[in-house]
Amino acid sequence: MYPLKKGSIARQAHVGLPAGTYEEEHGRKGCYGKSAHLYHAHPPTGWVRFEGPLRPHCLDLNRVEPSDLGDREGMPVAVLGNRDIEIYVSRRSEPMPFYYRNADGDELIFVHRGAGVIETDFGPLHFEKGDYIVMPRAVTYRVVPESSDNFFLIVQSRTEFGPPEKGLLGQHALYDPAVITTPEPDAHLDDRREWEIRIKAENQISKVVYPFNPLDVVGWKGDLTVWKINMRDIRPIMSPRVHLPPSAHSTFVTEGAVVCTFLPRPLEQDEDAMRVPFFHRNTDYDEFIFYHDGDFFSRDNIKAGMATLHPRGIHHGPHPKALLNQKKKTHTDEYAVMLDGLNPIHVLPAGEQVEWKEYWSSWVEKK
Repeated sequence: MYPLKKGSIARQAHVGLPAGTYEEEHGRKGCYGKSAHLYHAHPPTGWVRFEGPLRPHCLDLNRVEPSDLGDREGMPVAVLGNRDIEIYVSRRSEPMPFYYRNADGDELIFVHRGAGVIETDFGPLHFEKGDYIVMPRAVTYRVVPESSDNFFLIVQSRTEFGPPEKGLLGQHALYDPAVITTPEPDAHLDDRREWEIRIKAENQISKVVYPFNPLDVVGWKGDLTVWKINMRDIRPIMSPRVHLPPSAHSTFVTEGAVVCTFLPRPLEQDEDAMRVPFFHRNTDYDEFIFYHDGDFFSRDNIKAGMATLHPRGIHHGPHPKALLNQKKKTHTDEYAVMLDGLNPIHVLPAGEQVEWKEYWSSWVEKK
């Protein structure tokens, strides 16, 4: 079916909007399916009241205090989730006195703050701020921080995390696979003590105790392993003439979710091109964004360590100030992790405790 064109429109999406209009993208399958661009006389987020559970959410995850913050025996806490993925916060300040194995899902660990070593079956990996660590299901590991102020965002998925299809862009787009780091075996032998492994399965913990260190692997081979990449090694796709959709920044894919990374980049140079994210109403995905660092110019009153959740069915897009200032900036200065969930993502009790309940009102223009 060829696109139909009715009324006052832009000849091309996100470029040369009719004077006084606000463009909205109404699409399916994220940014991959059919879409329509609607040209409104008012901002689609120009509401003045909001009732019901489908409001946009904002969580200050800096205020989350999982039990591992002050207790070596503690664990991360889940703040959001659905049947495909769960999002946890860990604030571990001391080395784990046990090993951990997640049999419920694969994990993507993002290091928001901190540095140290994560010991695994395959060997140790040093971690630092900005690292993504891919931890396959049922790998045994132990976090040994070297700093006391640490913050890990952990995404648990029912299925594996892998790279996105790069298609015409080629295998070196977004990041060269050569920058991926994998561990070298470093067996822990003869430490003459008992070690406990905590295994999570069906959200219950079982404990297995060995009279030796279970990380006694002296070699490994295969195509399944722990690996990591740092944000600084991701090279964003850019266009000087049109604002690209979030899918252009995809970093990982898993069944039921896509993870994107937003990084500093030059803004569009074409005078007619939009420079801020366009208004859209996700109809097949919920959008979660974790704000890692920088100046989040499309959002007001958002700081590092906060997260937003925009459910399907309601509009979201730039705050009023961003629309006014979009032509004044030449570059973005923001680092953020976005996750689009195929099934509705729910705020869990630990997330509700740190929620800014009036976030919906941040789009209301001040008189």
